[in-house]
Amino acid sequence: MASNPETMEVFPWELGVFDAHCHPTDTMSLVSSIPYMKARGLTVMATRGQDQELVAKVADTYGVKSLAKNINVSHGCIVPCFGWHPWFSHQMFDDTERTDMETSEAFKFRHYKSVLIPEPEDVSFLKSLPQPRSLAAFLEQTKSYLDKYSLALIGEIGLDKSFRLPGDWSSDLKESRDSTLTPGGREGRHLTPYRVKMDHQRAILKAQLKLAGQMKRPVSVHGVQAHGVVFDTLQETWKGYEKEVLSKKKRKKIASIQEDDNSTSGHILKKISKPFPPRICLHSYSGPPETLKQYFHPSIPADIYLSFSAVINLSTSASAKAIQVIKAMPDDRILVESDLHTAGDDMDSKLEVMCRKICEVRGWNLEEGVARLGRNWHDFVLAG
Repeated sequence: MASNPETMEVFPWELGVFDAHCHPTDTMSLVSSIPYMKARGLTVMATRGQDQELVAKVADTYGVKSLAKNINVSHGCIVPCFGWHPWFSHQMFDDTERTDMETSEAFKFRHYKSVLIPEPEDVSFLKSLPQPRSLAAFLEQTKSYLDKYSLALIGEIGLDKSFRLPGDWSSDLKESRDSTLTPGGREGRHLTPYRVKMDHQRAILKAQLKLAGQMKRPVSVHGVQAHGVVFDTLQETWKGYEKEVLSKKKRKKIASIQEDDNSTSGHILKKISKPFPPRICLHSYSGPPETLKQYFHPSIPADIYLSFSAVINLSTSASAKAIQVIKAMPDDRILVESDLHTAGDDMDSKLEVMCRKICEVRGWNLEEGVARLGRNWHDFVLAG
């Protein structure tokens, strides 16, 4: 039953609301509305070849310039993220361990036949696909963006078992295409039977996770019908780096020793690169609550966060499961997101809806909850 707007508690936007995952560069015509939004910070994802540079350009205009806790539009409200989404993973060939790069049509056909299932035989479909690009070159490009934008994350990356490739553009769709949308998305095209093999998706994901570890940057991870494989893939990256699970007595003893130790060893350890990201957000998380035990086991060396969006997690079929997950979450690991492709009022509205729902489920009053979610975002995005 919908709430009566007249009886709803006033939403405390002034405390700061931070979108942990969104795609405003998919509709560039609305990007100029960002400074006028109620949300204080947007974590803006890149997903494919057409939007990496767009995210960088938006960051140049609206990017966060400092680590200040009170981020507001006076000094930017965008945190840029650069990554390659699993929906476009077939467009990449893995040359990270070899150098046999080719640009011929024959190579293009061989590549797509090797990474798509079922193996495509339709020549016209194969011709319609873009020339595959080098993963190694993309990683270098991403590294250069991370060097330029010191607060940038890696995202959106991940795995998806359900996604099918869209077909080629029909003449009717071409004529009616919305020119305000950034190219590269589905945009109403019919779906083919072709999916990207999971081994190939995992290779693209693991390469980006490794880069995130090297650069000590957080990641935003997509996972659809692949929750077990996502966890297994993440677990492979931190194998050998698991934390020792200590007894309460031993933890107290170590804590007292560390208080007395005035050396810089802890600071030095923080600076050492590892083969996994320091912080990981599972965005619009749709897995069951039972899997939380894996992610929040005390041996996990990365900090795991889950973010929730009204458009995904409050849909009729998903809301019951999402509510159970939100109930089971640690207070300090919950994030809110819009996952929208349009900046402006609609993005603000979806953020408010999700914030209200999280507060309701957790039993927080609005001021307490919004402040808590804001602190969580800062810890995820801006922690040193």
